[in-house]
Amino acid sequence: MSDLATQTVIMLAFAAFAAGFVDSIAGGGGLITIPALLLAGFPPVAALGTNKLQGIFGTASATIHYAMNGHVDLRRQLPSALLALAGSAVGALLAAFVPGDLLRALLPLLLIAIALYFAVKPNMNDVDRTERLSPFLFGLTVAPAVGFYDGLFGPGAGSFYMLAFVSLAGFGVLKATAHTKLLNFASNIGGFIVFAVAGVIYWKIGLMMGVAQFLGARLGASLAIRIGARLIKPLLVIICLALAIKLLADPANPLRQLIGV
Repeated sequence: MSDLATQTVIMLAFAAFAAGFVDSIAGGGGLITIPALLLAGFPPVAALGTNKLQGIFGTASATIHYAMNGHVDLRRQLPSALLALAGSAVGALLAAFVPGDLLRALLPLLLIAIALYFAVKPNMNDVDRTERLSPFLFGLTVAPAVGFYDGLFGPGAGSFYMLAFVSLAGFGVLKATAHTKLLNFASNIGGFIVFAVAGVIYWKIGLMMGVAQFLGARLGASLAIRIGARLIKPLLVIICLALAIKLLADPANPLRQLIGV
């Protein structure tokens, strides 16, 4: 991929910047970068691996910015992050052996359900609510489970983290977003390690996109901190629905075949 045209490299940089911006607020950055990498001619596995590399920069940028502004305690959340990393690595290792048809069929329905939850639930704001799961149990169960899914399949992992933080940990929307970026960062590293060992990452392009991701995520996180749930909530609903539509539009989606579309 060293012979990519200049306009293609610029397109990938813009895609990474936009993905970093969107992902730092509501997740779903892969909706932008993976199609961009495929359009640039990357093989599917290389697109996934390179996407993990550049995604690390965006999630790191957002996590640092949220932490610097007091929205996430990195030291306190370190065990959860390590478990998410471990879960992601295991998921990535098993990705070649676990049939993905069931996940591809169920995921659009789950994403639509998450979008509806955030769209219609009253008083969805930045105020913390009742905690339904202790931080210890949350870190022991939810963090590695969603991390495992992220390594195994990937799309929608940020939405699952957000739903868990709001509904189980009782976090307000902004606090949930900040903690989601931390666990996304950790699970990105787990998947990245597996792809790096497999040798399917294009490093120069991935690092270039990573810089653009870092800048986009910094801008997005700044806006999220300033505006809060009024920005995060509608964007999260849009991202969930966009990802669901994208998955349903795939002719190979088992759900389409099940309903005869």
